[in-house]
Amino acid sequence: MPPRPSPTHFLCLPLVTGQSRHQLSASLSAFSRDVTSPDSFAVPEQAIRPLGTLHLTIGVMSFPRDDGLDKAVALLKTLVPRKIMANITMANINGAETGQEPTGPLSPLLSVTLKGLHSMQPTSSLASVLYAPPVDTEGTLLRFCENLRSTFQEAGLMAEENRPLLLHATIMNTIYVKGRNRKGGKRQEKLTIDARDILDRYDDYVWMKDVPVEKIAICKMGAKKQEDGDEAYEIEAEIELT
Repeated sequence: MPPRPSPTHFLCLPLVTGQSRHQLSASLSAFSRDVTSPDSFAVPEQAIRPLGTLHLTIGVMSFPRDDGLDKAVALLKTLVPRKIMANITMANINGAETGQEPTGPLSPLLSVTLKGLHSMQPTSSLASVLYAPPVDTEGTLLRFCENLRSTFQEAGLMAEENRPLLLHATIMNTIYVKGRNRKGGKRQEKLTIDARDILDRYDDYVWMKDVPVEKIAICKMGAKKQEDGDEAYEIEAEIELT
Protein backbone atom coordinates (compact mmCIF):
# COMPACT_ATOMS: atom_id res chain seq x y z
CA MET A 1 0.00 0.00 0.00
CA PRO A 2 1.50 3.36 -1.00
CA PRO A 3 2.13 5.82 1.82
CA ARG A 4 -0.64 8.31 2.52
CA PRO A 5 0.24 11.74 1.05
CA SER A 6 1.14 14.45 3.54
CA PRO A 7 -1.82 16.63 4.52
CA THR A 8 -1.86 20.14 3.09
CA HIS A 9 -5.22 21.42 4.36
CA PHE A 10 -7.76 20.78 7.08
CA LEU A 11 -11.45 21.31 7.71
CA CYS A 12 -12.18 22.94 11.05
CA LEU A 13 -14.31 25.06 13.33
CA PRO A 14 -12.26 28.18 14.13
CA LEU A 15 -12.49 29.06 17.83
CA VAL A 16 -11.18 32.63 17.83
CA THR A 17 -14.10 35.00 17.26
CA GLY A 18 -14.97 38.51 18.31
CA GLN A 19 -16.80 37.08 21.30
CA SER A 20 -14.22 34.47 22.30
CA ARG A 21 -11.00 36.41 21.75
CA HIS A 22 -10.93 38.12 25.15
CA GLN A 23 -11.72 34.90 27.05
CA LEU A 24 -9.20 32.81 25.16
CA SER A 25 -6.50 35.47 25.27
CA ALA A 26 -6.81 35.88 29.03
CA SER A 27 -6.91 32.16 29.82
CA LEU A 28 -4.12 31.22 27.41
CA SER A 29 -1.88 34.05 28.64
CA ALA A 30 -2.42 33.05 32.28
CA PHE A 31 -1.66 29.42 31.44
CA SER A 32 1.47 30.36 29.52
CA ARG A 33 2.80 32.58 32.31
CA ASP A 34 2.27 29.77 34.78
CA VAL A 35 3.66 26.72 33.01
CA THR A 36 6.63 28.47 31.35
CA SER A 37 7.85 30.02 34.62
CA PRO A 38 11.15 28.58 35.90
CA ASP A 39 9.49 28.51 39.32
CA SER A 40 6.65 26.35 38.00
CA PHE A 41 6.98 23.79 35.19
CA ALA A 42 9.56 25.54 32.94
CA VAL A 43 7.79 24.51 29.73
CA PRO A 44 9.50 26.15 26.71
CA GLU A 45 7.48 29.15 25.56
CA GLN A 46 7.56 27.97 21.94
CA ALA A 47 5.53 24.92 22.94
CA ILE A 48 2.48 27.04 23.80
CA ARG A 49 0.31 27.49 20.74
CA PRO A 50 -0.51 31.06 19.67
CA LEU A 51 -4.04 32.35 20.24
CA GLY A 52 -4.88 32.64 16.53
CA THR A 53 -4.23 28.95 15.87
CA LEU A 54 -6.95 27.59 18.16
CA HIS A 55 -9.55 25.50 16.34
CA LEU A 56 -11.35 22.16 16.35
CA THR A 57 -10.06 19.96 13.53
CA ILE A 58 -12.68 17.91 11.71
CA GLY A 59 -10.33 16.22 9.24
CA VAL A 60 -7.23 16.66 7.11
CA MET A 61 -6.93 16.66 3.33
CA SER A 62 -4.08 16.44 0.84
CA PHE A 63 -4.06 18.68 -2.23
CA PRO A 64 -0.53 18.72 -3.70
CA ARG A 65 -0.07 21.90 -5.73
CA ASP A 66 -3.67 22.70 -4.70
CA ASP A 67 -4.96 20.01 -7.04
CA GLY A 68 -8.48 19.19 -5.85
CA LEU A 69 -8.77 22.15 -3.51
CA ASP A 70 -11.39 23.75 -5.74
CA LYS A 71 -13.62 20.67 -5.32
CA ALA A 72 -13.32 20.88 -1.53
CA VAL A 73 -14.17 24.58 -1.57
CA ALA A 74 -17.16 23.95 -3.83
CA LEU A 75 -18.40 21.20 -1.51
CA LEU A 76 -18.00 23.40 1.55
CA LYS A 77 -20.16 26.07 -0.06
CA THR A 78 -23.00 23.60 -0.68
CA LEU A 79 -23.34 22.82 3.04
CA VAL A 80 -26.37 24.09 4.92
CA PRO A 81 -25.37 23.89 8.60
CA ARG A 82 -28.86 24.58 9.94
CA LYS A 83 -30.24 21.70 7.88
CA ILE A 84 -27.49 19.39 9.18
CA MET A 85 -28.34 20.40 12.72
CA ALA A 86 -32.04 19.79 12.05
CA ASN A 87 -31.22 16.22 11.05
CA ILE A 88 -29.36 15.76 14.34
CA THR A 89 -31.72 17.47 16.76
CA MET A 90 -35.03 16.34 15.28
CA ALA A 91 -34.16 12.75 14.38
CA ASN A 92 -35.87 11.36 17.48
CA ILE A 93 -38.92 13.59 17.52
CA ASN A 94 -42.01 11.59 16.60
CA GLY A 95 -43.60 12.78 13.41
CA ALA A 96 -40.86 15.31 12.69
CA GLU A 97 -39.57 15.44 9.17
CA THR A 98 -35.81 15.63 9.33
CA GLY A 99 -33.86 17.80 6.95
CA GLN A 100 -36.29 20.72 7.13
CA GLU A 101 -35.00 24.08 8.11
CA PRO A 102 -36.69 25.33 11.29
CA THR A 103 -38.70 28.52 11.11
CA GLY A 104 -38.72 31.47 13.49
CA PRO A 105 -35.85 33.52 14.93
CA LEU A 106 -32.46 32.00 14.32
CA SER A 107 -30.37 31.24 17.40
CA PRO A 108 -26.74 30.09 17.39
CA LEU A 109 -26.52 26.55 16.07
CA LEU A 110 -23.61 25.54 18.27
CA SER A 111 -21.84 27.02 21.26
CA VAL A 112 -18.53 25.78 22.61
CA THR A 113 -17.10 25.64 26.10
CA LEU A 114 -13.50 24.48 26.43
CA LYS A 115 -12.74 22.99 29.82
CA GLY A 116 -9.90 20.95 31.25
CA LEU A 117 -6.61 19.73 29.83
CA HIS A 118 -5.59 16.31 28.53
CA SER A 119 -2.51 14.66 27.07
CA MET A 120 -2.65 13.34 23.53
CA GLN A 121 -0.14 10.71 24.59
CA PRO A 122 -1.43 7.84 26.75
CA THR A 123 1.49 8.28 29.13
CA SER A 124 1.17 11.83 30.47
CA SER A 125 4.64 11.69 32.02
CA LEU A 126 5.95 11.60 28.44
CA ALA A 127 3.64 14.17 26.87
CA SER A 128 4.31 16.27 23.79
CA VAL A 129 0.78 17.52 23.00
CA LEU A 130 -1.73 18.87 25.50
CA TYR A 131 -5.24 19.83 24.45
CA ALA A 132 -8.46 21.33 25.79
CA PRO A 133 -11.61 19.31 24.97
CA PRO A 134 -14.99 20.89 24.27
CA VAL A 135 -17.78 20.21 26.74
CA ASP A 136 -20.26 18.14 24.73
CA THR A 137 -22.55 16.39 27.19
CA GLU A 138 -25.24 15.54 24.63
CA GLY A 139 -22.78 14.72 21.85
CA THR A 140 -24.38 17.24 19.50
CA LEU A 141 -21.12 18.96 18.57
CA LEU A 142 -19.45 15.63 17.86
CA ARG A 143 -22.30 14.39 15.67
CA PHE A 144 -22.32 17.67 13.74
CA CYS A 145 -18.60 17.39 13.04
CA GLU A 146 -18.86 13.68 12.19
CA ASN A 147 -21.52 14.59 9.63
CA LEU A 148 -19.17 17.13 8.05
CA ARG A 149 -16.30 14.65 8.02
CA SER A 150 -18.46 11.95 6.41
CA THR A 151 -19.57 14.39 3.70
CA PHE A 152 -15.98 15.12 2.69
CA GLN A 153 -14.91 11.48 2.99
CA GLU A 154 -17.77 10.28 0.80
CA ALA A 155 -16.74 12.84 -1.82
CA GLY A 156 -13.23 11.36 -1.83
CA LEU A 157 -11.71 14.58 -0.55
CA MET A 158 -10.75 13.41 2.93
CA ALA A 159 -9.05 10.14 3.87
CA GLU A 160 -10.98 7.60 5.91
CA GLU A 161 -9.82 7.47 9.52
CA ASN A 162 -9.80 4.18 11.39
CA ARG A 163 -10.34 5.96 14.67
CA PRO A 164 -13.07 8.03 16.32
CA LEU A 165 -13.08 11.77 15.79
CA LEU A 166 -11.41 13.48 18.76
CA LEU A 167 -12.43 17.11 18.96
CA HIS A 168 -9.70 19.11 20.65
CA ALA A 169 -8.04 22.50 20.77
CA THR A 170 -4.26 22.09 20.91
CA ILE A 171 -2.82 24.20 23.72
CA MET A 172 0.75 22.90 23.78
CA ASN A 173 2.86 21.06 21.21
CA THR A 174 6.58 20.55 21.76
CA ILE A 175 7.22 20.01 18.06
CA TYR A 176 7.44 23.80 17.73
CA VAL A 177 10.30 24.06 20.22
CA LYS A 178 13.47 24.89 18.32
CA GLY A 179 16.89 23.61 19.22
CA ARG A 180 15.73 20.24 20.51
CA ASN A 181 18.62 17.91 21.27
CA ARG A 182 19.80 15.61 18.55
CA LYS A 183 20.93 12.07 19.31
CA GLY A 184 24.05 10.94 17.49
CA GLY A 185 23.66 13.70 14.94
CA LYS A 186 20.51 12.08 13.59
CA ARG A 187 16.95 13.34 13.42
CA GLN A 188 15.66 15.38 16.34
CA GLU A 189 14.11 13.46 19.17
CA LYS A 190 10.58 14.37 20.16
CA LEU A 191 10.71 16.62 23.19
CA THR A 192 8.50 15.29 25.96
CA ILE A 193 7.54 16.68 29.35
CA ASP A 194 6.13 15.21 32.52
CA ALA A 195 2.68 16.81 32.35
CA ARG A 196 1.03 14.98 35.24
CA ASP A 197 1.06 17.94 37.62
CA ILE A 198 0.03 20.36 34.84
CA LEU A 199 -2.97 18.21 34.00
CA ASP A 200 -3.96 18.03 37.66
CA ARG A 201 -3.73 21.80 38.05
CA TYR A 202 -5.78 22.53 34.92
CA ASP A 203 -8.27 19.68 35.17
CA ASP A 204 -11.22 22.07 35.68
CA TYR A 205 -9.76 25.10 33.92
CA VAL A 206 -12.26 26.93 31.70
CA TRP A 207 -10.59 28.35 28.59
CA MET A 208 -13.77 29.82 27.14
CA LYS A 209 -17.46 29.45 27.95
CA ASP A 210 -20.61 29.33 25.83
CA VAL A 211 -19.12 30.93 22.73
CA PRO A 212 -21.19 30.53 19.52
CA VAL A 213 -19.39 28.81 16.66
CA GLU A 214 -19.43 31.22 13.75
CA LYS A 215 -17.83 29.45 10.80
CA ILE A 216 -16.68 26.23 9.14
CA ALA A 217 -13.39 26.70 7.34
CA ILE A 218 -10.86 25.02 5.09
CA CYS A 219 -7.41 26.12 6.20
CA LYS A 220 -3.91 25.62 4.87
CA MET A 221 -1.40 23.74 6.99
CA GLY A 222 1.33 25.83 8.60
CA ALA A 223 0.38 28.81 10.74
CA LYS A 224 1.88 32.13 9.66
CA LYS A 225 3.00 35.16 11.63
CA GLN A 226 0.54 38.05 11.67
CA GLU A 227 1.27 41.77 11.84
CA ASP A 228 0.27 41.87 15.50
CA GLY A 229 2.74 39.12 16.38
CA ASP A 230 0.10 36.40 16.65
CA GLU A 231 -0.01 33.38 14.35
CA ALA A 232 -2.94 32.06 12.32
CA TYR A 233 -3.71 29.58 9.58
CA GLU A 234 -4.47 30.84 6.08
CA ILE A 235 -8.17 30.37 5.33
CA GLU A 236 -8.82 29.04 1.83
CA ALA A 237 -12.62 29.19 2.19
CA GLU A 238 -15.25 29.49 4.91
CA ILE A 239 -19.00 29.55 5.40
CA GLU A 240 -21.12 31.06 8.14
CA LEU A 241 -22.70 28.69 10.63
CA THR A 242 -26.25 29.80 9.89
